[in-house]
This record gives sequence, C-alpha cells and structure tokens, in this order.
Amino acid sequence: MGICPIRGQSNLTILENPAESVLDTQDSITVSLCNYPSLGHTAVTMCIGEMLTILSDDGDFMTVRSTITGRDSYVPTSYTAKVKHGWLFTGISRYKAMELLMQPNNQNGAFLIRESETNKDCFSLSILWRTNSTYLDCVKHYRISRLQNGWLYISGGLTFPSLHRLVEHYSECADGLCGQLMQPCFIRGQDNARERRPPPTTVRRPTVNWKDISKSVIFKKKRTQSGNSLVSEGLRDAITSYLQMTEGNDDCWDV
Repeated sequence: MGICPIRGQSNLTILENPAESVLDTQDSITVSLCNYPSLGHTAVTMCIGEMLTILSDDGDFMTVRSTITGRDSYVPTSYTAKVKHGWLFTGISRYKAMELLMQPNNQNGAFLIRESETNKDCFSLSILWRTNSTYLDCVKHYRISRLQNGWLYISGGLTFPSLHRLVEHYSECADGLCGQLMQPCFIRGQDNARERRPPPTTVRRPTVNWKDISKSVIFKKKRTQSGNSLVSEGLRDAITSYLQMTEGNDDCWDV
C-alpha cells in the first residue's frame, strides 16, 4: 500500500502507515537573513539569502564568513537561519520569507517551508507567484497543519506522512495551490561552496589474476609498489578458516 497521498476526509485520522519524522538529522546550512551592515556608507560584508560559513558560535552571536564577499562578520544569531533540505527554514517570519522569495534570482514557483509563527505544531508553505509586474501580493502562504497521528496536510482529504512527501506531491501538480512547486528559494553561494569541495579520493587496487595466485601471495602478505596488499586481511582470514575446515589440505593453492 502506498503511503502518500491519502485522500478522503472521513478517514483522515485512521491511517495504516506510521507518520515519518517531520524533521530529521540531515546537516543544515546557515543562510543570511539580511545585508550586513545595513548602513549605506559601510561596505557590505554579507548579503541577504546567501550561504554562510560559521567560524564560531557563542549562542546569541556568531562569526560567519560570506561566500559572496569572503569577509567575516560578527552578527546576532537572529540575523541568520538554518536551512535543511534546501527548503525548510527555521526561525524566520512571514515577512522575512517574503523578502527572501522576492530576491531577483527566484522565479514563479520558488518556495520555502517555515515554522508557523502562531502554532508551534504547524508549518507554513510560502510560494512566489507573480501574476503582474507590480509585485503586490506575489507571495502566497499556506498553513501546513498536523493531525494527532503526526501526518500533515494543507487541505482536508489530502494528507502526507512527512514534509518531503508533501513537497514531492505539490511539485508534481498544484492541486489547489496557486501554482506548482518548482525550485526551493534560491540560496546564493551554495553552488560555489559545492564546487570548492575536493572530490573524494579514489584508490584503484591492481587487478588480480586468480589463476596465477599462489598461497605465498596470500599468507606472506605480499604488497604492491603502492604499499597495498593484493589480498585483503579479511580474505586471508576467510581462506585460512576454510583450509582449517578442510583439514589443512592447502595443496590446491599451488598452481
């Protein structure tokens, strides 16, 4: 049985599948909520909507490095927000959600989800949807409510076990919203940070021709020029155990 979505208002609270956790332990990133400093005669050290690198965190204040300017700032923690999954913003207001979504890099369908300001057990989905050039009322907000069993919904009769499933559904069709979810709210500098990460180191072991291998290669721990053994320690132990079970008849390893 599928677990998402579930339609039918009469059985909203009678569900066979357990709800998934709304918030998981995935690592979050830190995003700036404003330009700092805001005074016009001072050079900006961090920009609104950009990814930040945390250098130190004192609780109420933190030292961050801008991915755009490369400069460090010592700012109140409230000037930043944690973002998970690229679209779940913690600790931001309705106004700040609008400000972030109205940044030039966002197009119709850009969205974010934030914790509700009025109900700690609920969330709010904010979507950028411009219908004219005046930008008036161009961000729509939808409350995401939670049932007693933990499932989530925007409209009655359509429930989801997690925010992930909700986002997946509305990314496929609007289904009553102002428009289909397209891309998470743009975060400046995120792609640059990914490019700076070094690629994972890959070590290719030499190919072993098992027809030519002898027991001396296995039990004398012969090594290649790179210092790696042709046969892993685990494999040597497994072969040793096999030979012991076959009464020590290891002549078959001489080729």
